[in-house]
Amino acid sequence: MVKSDLHIVAEKLDPKSISAETERFNNDLIQIMKGGPRWWEVLIVPQVGAAKYRSMRRNGETPLPKPVLLDSGKDIKLPSREKGREIPCRVFVPESGKSQGIFYHIHGGGWVLQDEKSQDILLKNLADGAGLTVVSVGYRLAPEHPYPAGNEDCFDIAEYLVDNAEKEFGGRLLFVGGESAGGHLTVVTTFHLLRARPNFAFKGILPHYGCFDISGFQPNAHHFDLPLVLDLEIMQHFAAAYVPNSTEADRRKPEISPLFADLTKLKCPPALFTCGTLDPLLDDSVFMSTKWLMSGAEAILKLYPGAPHGFTLFPPSVRTETVKDCLDDTLEFIKDKIGGT
Repeated sequence: MVKSDLHIVAEKLDPKSISAETERFNNDLIQIMKGGPRWWEVLIVPQVGAAKYRSMRRNGETPLPKPVLLDSGKDIKLPSREKGREIPCRVFVPESGKSQGIFYHIHGGGWVLQDEKSQDILLKNLADGAGLTVVSVGYRLAPEHPYPAGNEDCFDIAEYLVDNAEKEFGGRLLFVGGESAGGHLTVVTTFHLLRARPNFAFKGILPHYGCFDISGFQPNAHHFDLPLVLDLEIMQHFAAAYVPNSTEADRRKPEISPLFADLTKLKCPPALFTCGTLDPLLDDSVFMSTKWLMSGAEAILKLYPGAPHGFTLFPPSVRTETVKDCLDDTLEFIKDKIGGT
């Protein structure tokens, strides 16, 4: 019998693998998402509408839960490449007080929404569970600040942490990770650091359910027909804000769509790619992780039956077992990489 050189656990993609708990959660989420406008519908002018929608989300005026701010989070500012401008960041240290190094976090939100204060619970759990100091960057957002502004902020903080983390935070930069647009920015920031700091070695990166092809989006985004958190129309509006007045060819640049990068010319670090099977970005994680492996680098792909886009970001009160599984995999990957060298 001929065996494939590429293996995916197809059972995880079978609808029968979706638990009753996850199915109930998804049905409830579909109903919840009907309760408010999309960000570009708030006001006619996109720049004003995006800012207004961010304010609405912070105040709990959108269908999604209001972000929880924890007292243990510390707000700091770090320097950008532009003289006189600083970049806001949020820091969590392990509750134990003992940190093994730095986890650099890049938040999601379609390059348009959210900020470094949008996921305190997740960041605290990561800091405490992994024993790492977490630094989350508040990069500039589109459409007010389109590409390359957000990328550059992510790059600037990454370089700062490589050069100064031990002095400023008592440990070196070990991991980079983020969710959705933050998964995308994790990969392009990794590419940047591999070139800007060629002697620097990561322990690993963790791009969770990222969008890695913004040029036209992968097939699953076009086939996805559930009104579940994210769909092609939302993605198209996000992309138009992030890279306005651009052609499909423009968006194939690796700095914008990292799926088009030649990974054979880069020494990519170990990577954990995660995605739910009911996410329009499923193909992105499958294809990007495969390309990572084809370059000779280590890549782990974990799929979670029935999990929607953004599933790890929901508050503990509504989380399903898929969230626990993903967070457990995240911590296991981190601990393996720290303990393995």
